[in-house]
Amino acid sequence: MQASSDQLQPIESHSRRQRLLETAIRGWLSLALRTTRWRFEATPEARALLLQERTSGSQSSGLLVAFWHEALALSPALWWWTEPRNPAMRLHVLISRNRDGRLIANIVAPWRIPPIHGSSDKKGKNKGGAAALRQIRTALAEGHTVAVMPDGPKGPRREVQAGIIALAEKTGIPIIPVGVQCRCIRVRSWDRMILPLPFGRGRIVCGTPLHIEKGDARETARVLLGERLTAAQDEAGRVAASYPDSLATMPSAAVAEGPMKAPHTPARPFRASAPLLWNLCASLLAPALIVMLRIRLRRGKEIAERLRERLGLDKSQRPPGPLIWLHAASVGETISILPVIRVLLNDEPSLHILVTTGTVTAAGILARELPDEIKAGQVLHRFVPLDVPRWVKRFLRHWQPTCLVLTESELWPNMIAACNAADVPVTVVNGRLSRSALNGWRRVPRMAKAMMSGLSWVAARSPEDAARFRMLGAANVFCDGDLKTAAAPLTADPDVLDDARKAIGTRPVWIAASTHSGEEARVLEAAKIVAATHPDLLTIIAPRHPERGKMVADEVLSAFPSVGTVPRRAQAAWPKAQDPVWVVDTLGELGTLFRLSPVIFMGNSLVVSGGPTPGGGHNPFEPARLGCVVATGPATGNFEEAFVALADAVTVVHTPQELAKWVETMLDNTALATSRGEAGRKVATRDQMLPLRLARLIHRTMSNA
Repeated sequence: MQASSDQLQPIESHSRRQRLLETAIRGWLSLALRTTRWRFEATPEARALLLQERTSGSQSSGLLVAFWHEALALSPALWWWTEPRNPAMRLHVLISRNRDGRLIANIVAPWRIPPIHGSSDKKGKNKGGAAALRQIRTALAEGHTVAVMPDGPKGPRREVQAGIIALAEKTGIPIIPVGVQCRCIRVRSWDRMILPLPFGRGRIVCGTPLHIEKGDARETARVLLGERLTAAQDEAGRVAASYPDSLATMPSAAVAEGPMKAPHTPARPFRASAPLLWNLCASLLAPALIVMLRIRLRRGKEIAERLRERLGLDKSQRPPGPLIWLHAASVGETISILPVIRVLLNDEPSLHILVTTGTVTAAGILARELPDEIKAGQVLHRFVPLDVPRWVKRFLRHWQPTCLVLTESELWPNMIAACNAADVPVTVVNGRLSRSALNGWRRVPRMAKAMMSGLSWVAARSPEDAARFRMLGAANVFCDGDLKTAAAPLTADPDVLDDARKAIGTRPVWIAASTHSGEEARVLEAAKIVAATHPDLLTIIAPRHPERGKMVADEVLSAFPSVGTVPRRAQAAWPKAQDPVWVVDTLGELGTLFRLSPVIFMGNSLVVSGGPTPGGGHNPFEPARLGCVVATGPATGNFEEAFVALADAVTVVHTPQELAKWVETMLDNTALATSRGEAGRKVATRDQMLPLRLARLIHRTMSNA
């Protein structure tokens, strides 16, 4: 039976109105998005995943892209940028089955963005989640990209739901957090939906991808993804004109082309003063700090004849002309700024750079890596004064630096306040703020805001770090990459390397580098397991703190009772054929060790039952730059972005048994170890232009001081 014309007319009329509405919205979005001048920024790994940059012979895999529901209308801009550069990309978007979802699906359909429906229908019925999950897994298995809004379709706003976490865990597919913003108006909806306006400027920011392994805590992954999504969205919302000139005119490899007006030079920061309570406490604690320094001296962590430097006392003469004060806390920070120092001196040989560190080890690294510059007086080293007001002021009066450059998370209220009072601009390179550090500073918000307001600019290493600096009150923050991906490979003494190779011969070797108390026992347990199948195995242990060499040697004797003595590098002993373990308890020789074996375990990461809590890992880029394949324990919070970027070049182990199995696999399958090591090397050496960009920015800051 056919329907009558009067029954069909309302249906046709409704359908016509629906098509007109879809056409109008599609036309407006197309006009607004295509006339916006977009700036695309991505971490190196996110960019490689979007453009399917793979090593030779590897296969493309699926990809999950996540953005907050509020940015749904802006998301086509990402595909329009990506598709010409990666024609093989096929995009699907997970959209609600309700009326609004179907409207959006029809709007974007002509743009080659097929929907996957499955969230909800009227009154929450017929969700179709199982069918949607099957479609998504099929699309991912075929190498397609699936876009998901983790807080949709009904919210709560900016709160990740569990579905995407479970999907990523089951498929092993990484999630790229994306933030999109442009000139717009916001709808008064639950998500504050962004509607773009034409002829404006916009930014697309792709943050560090999140890899979720089976067995990972889902709640932790959910919180982390939420943080990264919010950081990317907030970063995208930053006004491009707030970027310093030198970065605007020299985009990084992770910043795509796009017209951009050169911004003005950043204004001087607010003149911050340290909170009275902190100032008073530091002054009252000065006698106790002197006692603490003497205790450190007895433990070999200070140098007797240079202890006065920690009080700001110095009898040396300041060199004439401009002087940059560059502070690096310890070894990692010192190594990361070496390329910046070299660029600064290459651009202006008459410049003098004062480097302060907080550890003897870092001072040794500086002396070893820049001997000619130190001998010529271009680079000077001093131990940083503790953050007592009169000690810091005494230091500033003597050295009168032109500007201060802090690295990573070395933020001291009195130091920053004293520099502000002396009109010395303070900047931060490779800025890093962990979640725990953010929470700590939030307990003293007035102190944090006062300190952050005294910074001229902050070059954060990731969008997440940039967002955390802004949360504490820093104004001029931008993200330009991690200096640890731009450092040169660690150096090696050729004579020492040659002698070590002669002593080792053709024995299979693996290295446990930068280990901490409690880890050596687990490393030795793994070594005994591997030795069952590799009787001539040599395990090299390099403790992070060389003064622990004797303690480590004693542990070796406990694990291998038949061994009479344990060769220690500090005693100039080389391993003999019968020695199962060699303890390298000296400074600055990791570059040599990483050339002796490509199989490296990075310490300070393995959780030891009943032992001290690991400190968050050590820099995996150091071995990766030399083509080594890396294993780590699960505690990697200090270098989370680095471990994520290295992806398959790093293996996480939880027990001595897992560590032993990994070592055996890498020793037996040299082709696999080589391919993973090469993949890691490419990641760890990707952004070689970052030191140049930061050095030019420091020069500009210094000239404006």
